[in-house]
Amino acid sequence: MKGFVFHGPGKSAWEEVPDPDIKEATDAIVRVDTTTICGTDLHILKGDVPEVRPGTVLGHEAVGEIVEIGRDVHTVQPGDRVLVSCITACGRCGYCWEKSYGQCRGGGGWILGHLIDGTQAEYVRVPFADLSVHALAGAVDSKDAVLLADIFPTAYEVGVLNGHVRPGDTVAVVGAGPVGLAAITTAQLFAPERIIAVDPAAARLDAAKRLGADALANAGEEPEQLVADLTEGVGANVVIEAVGAPESFELCTRMVRPGGHVANIGVHGRPATLHLEDLWSRNVTITTGLVDTYSTPTLLRMAAAGRLPTSSLITHTFPLDHMEEAYDIFGQAADTGALKVVLGGQQHEVVAVRAA
Repeated sequence: MKGFVFHGPGKSAWEEVPDPDIKEATDAIVRVDTTTICGTDLHILKGDVPEVRPGTVLGHEAVGEIVEIGRDVHTVQPGDRVLVSCITACGRCGYCWEKSYGQCRGGGGWILGHLIDGTQAEYVRVPFADLSVHALAGAVDSKDAVLLADIFPTAYEVGVLNGHVRPGDTVAVVGAGPVGLAAITTAQLFAPERIIAVDPAAARLDAAKRLGADALANAGEEPEQLVADLTEGVGANVVIEAVGAPESFELCTRMVRPGGHVANIGVHGRPATLHLEDLWSRNVTITTGLVDTYSTPTLLRMAAAGRLPTSSLITHTFPLDHMEEAYDIFGQAADTGALKVVLGGQQHEVVAVRAA
C-alpha cells in the first residue's frame, strides 16, 4: 500500500509502505476512505514534535471501513463504517477510567501518526479498537465525520469547556484556522454575548464571520484594543489560543479580564513567556490540554441531526494519492485560502469546495 511518510524535518513523501497487520488482539485494520491534514502535521514536518521518528506514516484522522479485527474486539465488525479517533484509549489505566484518554498510560493517547503509523495511508492499524473507533450512522457524510476525529472535539474540550464559556461571556479566539473556527462554532452552544475572532488573514476572518463571530480583529493591528473597547476596558472572559506561537499566547494573556480564562489549544514548538509580573494578582486561569475525545459520541449525534456545521470548514478536497499536493495547498494557507483539506471519499479530481 501507499502512505505519506515523514523522513525528517522538511522531508516527506507519498510512497510504498508495508501493509499493516494485526499485532494485538485488540487491534483493528481500517481501509481508509477519507482522511485530512492537521496543523499538527505541519508542526511535525517543521521538526516541532521531535518524538516522531523518520519513517512514520503521518495522520491521526480518518473515516473508513473495518477490514479485520483481533479476537478481543467486540464493538465493531468487518464491513462496519467507522470514524478513527485521533486519540487511542486502552480503557484500563487510571486516566482512561477518568475519561482522560489523551493521557492514557496503557499504550494509548495520541499515538497515530506520532508514535506509530497513522491514517494518511490506504490502510491503518488502530490499537484498542473498542474505544478508539466509532461506528458511523449512514446519515453522517464522511467529510462531516472526519472533522470529528480531532478538530471539533479538540476545540470543544480544550478550548470551550476548559475555558468555561458561559452565557453572556465575551469570548476571544486567537487564530481562525480550522480549530479556531471549530471553537467559534462550538462556543455558540453556550450563548456567549459576543465572540471576537483574531487572525492576520482576511479570508480566515471572513470564514469566522460566516461561522458566527460577532467581531473581527486583524492580529497585527492591536486586537487587544478592540477587546478593551467592547468590554469597557475589562477584557474577555475567555480567550482561546488556537495558533501555537509565543506571540499569540502572550496576546491572549493581554486580552483576558481579571478572573478570566486563557485556554491554550495550539501546539507550541518554541517557549512562550509567561508574564507573571502582570498576571499574578489578576486571578487568571490558564489551561493547556491534549484532547481526550470523550465528547466525540455527543458531537457525532449533533452532526447526524444536522446541528454541527462541520463540512463548512472544508475548502479543498483531493484524491488520496494527491497527498503531496494537498500538503502544499494546506501549508500555504495564507496564499491558497485553505482551511481544511480533505482527501479521499472517492474523489477523482482536485476540487476547491469553497474558494476563499
